[in-house]
Amino acid sequence: MAFKYKLLKAIDVAGLQVFDPVVRLCYGEEPKLQLRRIGLFIVIPLLTLAAFVALWAYVGPRHKTKAGEVPSPAVVLQAGQDTWRFDAWEDTKAADYKRAGQDREQALAAVNARIEELEPQAEQAAAQLAEVEDAYRTQLMEQVKPLYDEYRQMRVDFRDESQRREAELEDRAAHLSGSVAEREAFLDALREHRQWEEGEKAELAAFKDQIGEIEDAKAPELEAARAQSNDLGQELQYLRKRRDQLTSDNLSLKLADAEQRLEQREQAFLQASSGEEALSLANQILAEEAAMERIETSTYAKPWTLPDQIMRSILCVFTGFVLASIIAIPIGILCGLNRVFMAAMTPLISLFKPVSPIVWLPIVFIIVGGFIPEPSDSALLDFFNAIPVLGAYDVNPAFLSSAITVALCSLWPTLVNTALGVAAIDKDHINVARVLRLGFWSRLVKIVVPSALPLIFAGLRISLGVGWMVLIAAELLSSSEGIGKFVWDMFNNGSSQTFAQMFVVVFVVGLIGLLLDRIMIVFQRLVSFDGAPTAL
Repeated sequence: MAFKYKLLKAIDVAGLQVFDPVVRLCYGEEPKLQLRRIGLFIVIPLLTLAAFVALWAYVGPRHKTKAGEVPSPAVVLQAGQDTWRFDAWEDTKAADYKRAGQDREQALAAVNARIEELEPQAEQAAAQLAEVEDAYRTQLMEQVKPLYDEYRQMRVDFRDESQRREAELEDRAAHLSGSVAEREAFLDALREHRQWEEGEKAELAAFKDQIGEIEDAKAPELEAARAQSNDLGQELQYLRKRRDQLTSDNLSLKLADAEQRLEQREQAFLQASSGEEALSLANQILAEEAAMERIETSTYAKPWTLPDQIMRSILCVFTGFVLASIIAIPIGILCGLNRVFMAAMTPLISLFKPVSPIVWLPIVFIIVGGFIPEPSDSALLDFFNAIPVLGAYDVNPAFLSSAITVALCSLWPTLVNTALGVAAIDKDHINVARVLRLGFWSRLVKIVVPSALPLIFAGLRISLGVGWMVLIAAELLSSSEGIGKFVWDMFNNGSSQTFAQMFVVVFVVGLIGLLLDRIMIVFQRLVSFDGAPTAL
């Protein structure tokens, strides 16, 4: 039983009260009540989620856009798997670049064996795809040829009938008398002719769209053959690039070649017969030494992948969040302690709190650019990049601008909640501090801050959520390598594959936001005194 209550306490602290009835049911506590609660808090949400996915799967592919149809859940899932596979492949190529000795030879042998295995399969898949495409094209032509013939005949009939009607109207116009009734009748006839033309054109367009839908319809067999061929082709391309990283582009081999060239230059230098030849060889030796130094410090030029951009976005939002907390908490404490200071700060809070990140970012970007005119020679950037975690993700002006924008937009909930928490401290606590003659710092550290912690953490939780939402827009506008930049690149690409990857980002952002919120709930519950639930 002790474990039961520890587990329930852990669930409560984590803000995961939806699982409370599951634990109680496992221990046989009021089964009927727990089953009702499970149905209310777990089954109904899961059914709602399933209904949403089913509706999405039905409606999505039926809506056409310039980037193709809206991807179904299965397509989005496949796009997510492809995105993570690409990241894993790039990590493997980066590791191959640094392999040496027996490790490199074993990896190269495995790659060559896999290439030999896949090449016949890829050729067979390409041949099968060509056969399926030919069969599909033949079937499609048989299906749409009669429709195109009918469409062309409809256009000819429309043209002939339109010409006949217009000729009648021209003849009628040539014989119009001065009668008002006759002229009004002619105007009605002309109006009726124009309406007829519009109706016929709409009918032709609808018929053409019908043909287009038939041509655009996906053939499952063709899609499967194309997917198989593409998958094999992509894997072969990846393996051939790995082979390059293990042979001609490999770090250890390039170093060995450079050492061999340097040794040859040194031998030739020692045997030089003239001063001019010795000078030339000495310069070549220095050039080879510089080249070796560059090779030794070189790394694989790995492109930014979504997992890397996710990590960079998380670091950016926490940088902005920490900056916002450093600004907001002290100001909030002063506002709560001093009514005059609160009155002075209220206009500024009311003025700047509603400002959009889209407004802040260009201003911040320009100001940061003023402090860092040359990113390659900036002590501030060198400081941040010297930090192990941050340095691995290339802190640059765009990163700092995004982080500062996050701070400017997310500090207000923490500031307001801190001020409210400090102002709401029980007066008895303050009176006790006065009786004990505690100094300002002692009162602040021992009474004010501990008493206000629940509301401070409530503000921090809201600020982190706001910062995460703001960050994506900030990265998108600043072109800072992160999730926002990934979305912008996919949008500009405009293909159906990148359209699906944008949906992947929607779920990634949502899941990370949920995780961050759960983390803050844990901290908030740990400093709460009333034991009230924070969230479901």
